[in-house]
Parts: sequence; structure tokens; C-alpha cells
Amino acid sequence: GNIWRFPYLAAKYGGGIFLLIYILLALTFGYTMIVAESALGRMTRKSPVGAFKAFGKKAGWLSFGGWINAVIPMLIVPYYSTIGGWVIKYLVEYFKGNVQAVAEDGYFGNFISDSWQAELWFLVFAALVFIIILGGVQNGVERMSKIMMPVLVVLAVVVTIYSVTRPGAVEGVKYFLIPNVKNFSWMTVVAAMGQMFYSLSIAMGILYTYGSYVRKDMDIERSTTQVEVFDTGIAILAGLMIIPAVFSFSGGNPETLQAGPSLMFITLPKVFASMGFGTATGIVFFILVLLAALTSAVSLMETSVSTFMDELHWSRKKCCGLMVVIMIVLGTASSMGYGLLDFIRIFGMNFLDFFDFMTNSVMMPLAALATCILILRVVGIDGMEKEIEQSSPFRRKKLYRVFIKYFAPICLIIILLSSIANVLGIISM
Repeated sequence: GNIWRFPYLAAKYGGGIFLLIYILLALTFGYTMIVAESALGRMTRKSPVGAFKAFGKKAGWLSFGGWINAVIPMLIVPYYSTIGGWVIKYLVEYFKGNVQAVAEDGYFGNFISDSWQAELWFLVFAALVFIIILGGVQNGVERMSKIMMPVLVVLAVVVTIYSVTRPGAVEGVKYFLIPNVKNFSWMTVVAAMGQMFYSLSIAMGILYTYGSYVRKDMDIERSTTQVEVFDTGIAILAGLMIIPAVFSFSGGNPETLQAGPSLMFITLPKVFASMGFGTATGIVFFILVLLAALTSAVSLMETSVSTFMDELHWSRKKCCGLMVVIMIVLGTASSMGYGLLDFIRIFGMNFLDFFDFMTNSVMMPLAALATCILILRVVGIDGMEKEIEQSSPFRRKKLYRVFIKYFAPICLIIILLSSIANVLGIISM
């Protein structure tokens, strides 16, 4: 989400002003929600649906919040796997030595409009996700992440250094790092909020699920700080990899900055094609982006499988089988949405864009709002503080109280209504 999604949103919605708003949201709003969801998961030892149900009749109608948290990853992981398939396709092309071909204008558009090819690579990625999930958390998820992520960071630094030293790239660095109020719009805030949810795994059920696995002596606040710092650091690194390259190869063309989800697949191949060792760099880079996509997809899938195991009392294999069906149906709609199914539009969006909008701009704010109300009306702020303080001091307690009580619910309602009004054409942002 940081490597693929963050740079194109930052490029589209104002560069430095987007980055500033994102960081402020991550350190306040994001912090509050990570702590809240992780603590509720540890407190109840349940995935999101079970966590809401654990409070019995007191939770009442709020139980829908658990189901929204559970459904979100089921909707995200199929279209996320479509993008994972794109990554595999590019990796294969670099292995073939087609470094110049993939950098050509129109290559990406031609590929995603070829529905059967896009479907093939989607299915390959989906198969890899299921193989890892069947291995379980420690054998599959944990072992994979420990090796892959540090290597990805090292390579990202190398690509960033190369990108920012290209002729004309300095203008891209300025655009991305220096806030310009002229580039601000209300949609900058909406997009930054949506990316914060996506990037920090808020309101996806992931934090509830992983919180339910951790020991009671785990320092929740320290872990949250680590997530904030490293996650935001990777987002900034991804922005520096891609946005300066856009300026270098297109002169900061507004149309290129508005490229959207395809930005990584259009810009970085041009960077690699200009490098003397571009084929090798492309291979290593897309291997590591694939691994990053896999860890994210596995987190989403693990939440869904965990929910089915808790609620249906089925085996892990049976729950994975159910997710296979959901994945293939929704993933196929997304992978073919630029080709055979391009004639089907929902509010003017193809399937991938619609699923992205529904989950990030509608369902996640609703799920987060349900969590806030659950804490304020049922669990109590004092109860949450007690859960957190049993393993560590609660250093940012005042910030947490203010945001969970006032800012978070108000912001969520505004963002939700703004997003819906925007897509319906009631307001323009």
C-alpha cells in the first residue's frame, strides 16, 4: 500500500501538503486507532466480529462494526491480488530482459486491457497467498516477513538515491517534500485519511486479529510507535522513489501526476530503462515489491480466515476454501475491469476503483466510527487505559483521550459524508 498507493495519491493531491497532512493524521488519529484496535483484540482474544460480540448485549447494534471490519479485507484482498498479479507480470518481463519494452508509453495500458493475461497473473498471485496462509501465522506470515522487509528497505534506498539524482528530479523532491498551500483542497484531507487507514491497517480487522494473538505483556504503545515511524518512513521513501522520477521523465506533466494506480508501473520502468544495470535492478525491485504485496495480502487474508474460523468453527483449510471462492469471483471482476468488463461502471468507476473507493472512503470510516462508539459507550476509556497499562506506561494518554472522544468521531463523519457526496456529484473536491 505504501509503495503502490501512497506515491500516486501524494502526486495527485498536492505533494508536500498531502505529505504534511498524512504525517499529522498518522501521529494523532492513526496512533489512537492502532492502540484502540490492538488493545480490543488483546482484551477479547477475538477477531473483529468476536471482539464486538464479546461485550454481549451491551454492544447491541454496534456489532455491525465487527462485521464491517471483517468484510473490508474480504473486499480488498481480491483487487489487491489483481495488482499483485501486475507485479508478477512485470517481474517476468524483467527476467526476459524486456527492460526497454515495459518502459514504452502505452505498455501498461495494453497489458491491463488484455483481460485473459491480467486474469492469469491475478490467479498466480492468489495461489501464492493461499499457500502462505495454509502455513499459519508463525510458519507462514512471520517467517516470510522477517526476511523480506529488511531487504526491501535496502533496495528502496538504492532506487531512491538513483531517482532523486536524475536530471530535473530536484523539482519533484521539492513538490513532494515542501508543502504548498496552493495545492490544498478538501480532497487532500479525504485522500490522506483514506491512505492512513490503508497504510496503517486501521479498520480492516487486521489489528484486532493480530492483537488477539499477542501476549498480555506486549507493550502496545511501543509497538504502535514503531508502526507509525517505520510505516511512514517507507511511505516517504516510496514517494521519493517515484515522484522525482515523474518530474525527471515528464517534466512534472500534470497528466502524469494524475496517473493514479498505474503510476508505479509507468514511471519506475522508465527509471530502470535509463540505468546501465536496469534489468538487474528491475528484477530485484519487483521481486521485493511482490514480497511486500504478499505480506500485505496475507495480513488481509489471515483476518478473513480467522473471522470464518471463529464464527463458523471450521478448520483453517475449509475457511481458506471459502475465501478461494470469494477471491476468484471479486478478483476476476477487478482483473477484467479494464478489458472485457470495462463497459460495467459503478458511479463511473470500474470494479477495482469502486472496491477501493467503497472500502477506503465508506466502509473504513464506518468501521472506525463503530470502534470509537464501542469504546465510549460500552468498554469505557478507563477500561481501555487499564488494558494498555497492564503491560506498559500509557505515555500519550491525553492525546488518546482527546482523539477517541472528540476528534476521531467528528472527523470520521465528515470524511464519510464528503466522500459519498463527492462520488454522487453533490459536491466537487
